[in-house]
Amino acid sequence: MALDPRTPVVVGVASVNQHVDDPAEASEPLDLMEGVLRGAAEDAGSRGLLESVDSIWAPRGFWAYSNPGKILAERFGASGVRTVIAEVGILQTSVLGRAARSIAEGGADVAMIVGAEARDRASRLGRAGREVPLTEQTDSQPTETMRPHAEIMGSFEIDLGLTTPVIQYSMIDNALRFHEGQSIEDHRAELGALWGAFNRVAVDNPDAWNRMPMSPEEIVTPTDSNRMLSYPYTKSLVSQWNVNQAGGLILCTLEKARRLGLDESRFVYPLAVIDSEHMVTLSERRDLWRSPGFEIASQRAFEYLGRGPAEIDHFELYSCFPAAVRVQQRAFGIPLSRRVSQTGGMTFGGGPLNNFVIQAWIKMVERMRDDPGSHGLVTAISGLITKQGVSVFGPEPSLPFLHGDVTETVEQASVGIEVERDAIGRASISSYTVTYDRTAANGVAIVADFDDTRRTLRVVDDPETMELGAREELCGREVELLAGGGVRWL
Repeated sequence: MALDPRTPVVVGVASVNQHVDDPAEASEPLDLMEGVLRGAAEDAGSRGLLESVDSIWAPRGFWAYSNPGKILAERFGASGVRTVIAEVGILQTSVLGRAARSIAEGGADVAMIVGAEARDRASRLGRAGREVPLTEQTDSQPTETMRPHAEIMGSFEIDLGLTTPVIQYSMIDNALRFHEGQSIEDHRAELGALWGAFNRVAVDNPDAWNRMPMSPEEIVTPTDSNRMLSYPYTKSLVSQWNVNQAGGLILCTLEKARRLGLDESRFVYPLAVIDSEHMVTLSERRDLWRSPGFEIASQRAFEYLGRGPAEIDHFELYSCFPAAVRVQQRAFGIPLSRRVSQTGGMTFGGGPLNNFVIQAWIKMVERMRDDPGSHGLVTAISGLITKQGVSVFGPEPSLPFLHGDVTETVEQASVGIEVERDAIGRASISSYTVTYDRTAANGVAIVADFDDTRRTLRVVDDPETMELGAREELCGREVELLAGGGVRWL
């Protein structure tokens, strides 16, 4: 079957991982973006892609540029470029889906997606009391700004200090452990094995930020250099965003790629992107351990492509915390023994705030080029598994590119629960964590359910309770919630 000339295809990718002894020698994010897009054009085999770009898409980072795509277009000598910024809270798969769809539907011939962070540079210079040079840009606005339609955290969670992702992801992980009837010892072993496998991938990945080997036991064991952040997560089980990393990819129409004479043996095709935008705060989800969004989005992708997870050759599951990976493994039906990262994950490969998925796409494209005819799946998460995105790549497609939205279906399948601030009485703990963060909640954060329709949250700042929660299973325990915030264990 002859391919539609407007079929979107990834023709060039590039990344940078800038480790330097002197942070003053590191580049600012804007220069990193420019470098990787020039590298992606070189990788594609045509510098002409730079001046012919129609749109530049950038997920928002820690940087403050108002319209980086405009500066990049000027540096490339391109004119009439549409620039898009996706604010934090927008799925990175949505950026890919929109960009690829614009190509398929005739809105662009060449699209670039780019992200960069230099937080390692900024933090090291700041600690040394040195200036952090940055290009100032405040007088230009992008053609479009993609913004989330709702808040990721509820006001009750914020008021209690449950504001750091490590606290809420810990509660997801503990809820999953209890749901599956897993012992604390077996849960700890699974976390170590999972992240130990990620570490081994990073050791072999020249583009990973941290390639130092760590054993599973070292990863899960608290030490002075690997402190416990929120039970059961040590520092080595969470995303590392103090990195200097950037990634860029170039998509164009098949017709444009052929007209430029690019090497078709290196083409990788985006086949489908499926997103769920249904937003429910963690405390309002009855089943804390589950993601209907990933269940439904993956099913939609697999059905459209006519292949199941066993027929996907390479995975990169979003890996900010182990709970994210563990929930996805269950949602997709992926055996726990399967390799689910090509980068080494966000702890070891590096987790640049809002553009890790770009790094993942680049590594996936490289992996698939080395394995002709293979299929790869990369996921994205926004918030506390609040939004879910699935992107699938492969060889020459037999179906048109699909950017699907399953938000309404996910909303219908999701079961909520009412959260009451000052509820008292006898309840059962459905999840908890022990948090040691003085900048947020400190103590034992519990989710207590009265029944299947009512729930409340508490934070118990008590050393004995903290010690108990780090040693014994608290999920399933009965408690008496007292007026004024007290808790009596039954």
